[in-house]
Amino acid sequence: MAGDNSEQIKDWNGPLGQRWVEDQETLDALTAPFGAAAIEAAEPAAGERVNDLGCGCGATSIALAEAVGRGGTVLGVDISRPMLDLARRRGAGLQQLKFEEADASSARLPDGQDLIFSRFGGMFFADPAPAYAHLRRALKPGGRLAMVCWQGAKENLWAAVPVQAARTALGITPAPPDPFAPGPFAFGDAERVRGILKDAGFTDIEAEAFENPMFMGDTPNAAALSSTRLGPVSRLVREAGPDKLDIIVRAVEAALTPLAATDGRVALPGRAWIFTAQAGG
Repeated sequence: MAGDNSEQIKDWNGPLGQRWVEDQETLDALTAPFGAAAIEAAEPAAGERVNDLGCGCGATSIALAEAVGRGGTVLGVDISRPMLDLARRRGAGLQQLKFEEADASSARLPDGQDLIFSRFGGMFFADPAPAYAHLRRALKPGGRLAMVCWQGAKENLWAAVPVQAARTALGITPAPPDPFAPGPFAFGDAERVRGILKDAGFTDIEAEAFENPMFMGDTPNAAALSSTRLGPVSRLVREAGPDKLDIIVRAVEAALTPLAATDGRVALPGRAWIFTAQAGG
């Protein structure tokens, strides 16, 4: 039985999920290169049956549906109702595409699938080992898994720099974080993920590093403001309250200024793993 994902379900059906809907175009632009690289690694083919895990607002589900054509099927699964509402509107007209609000770690999924895919949706399970065993059982023997996941926070300065600056400004010294806790960087250790997938019944597990710039803003101030809406800083803003927003923005802007290009634009490397595997018999 997979772990308790209720906290994630609460978050993604609250202000966090709504904010991702409001900023869908920006987020899709940032993550599109990562999703495209993972889809290329997945090699979806005409007529295949695909599950898109943590499909969000539907961009990758739509791309996969176009790849498999009307002879195939794509089921986008997510826990966020606001994001799925947008995904359904965006995917209207693609008969081979459906969306379902469900916790993929435990929900009944169509069996005999050819491919399970995920763009930054596979790192949030409270207990990933049984979750991936459950997902593997939805695949036919020899079926494929392909997902892109962030490397560690230290490798992703676009997230680490703003959140450290905000914590310092607020006088927050958190306890050392659990690097494996559910969240965007939980799969930063590729060898750990290999072990999870192997124990879940996957074989031929590969991890390929992928990097692409994360454009944060035309100026350090714009980048700082953006970070307060999306990424780890946004949670600090919600917890600290609106009266601390100016303090956070000033601190993040100061931290990002030395990292800006000569024209003022801020774009820091986004580093991810693309995992591929096959379902054992």
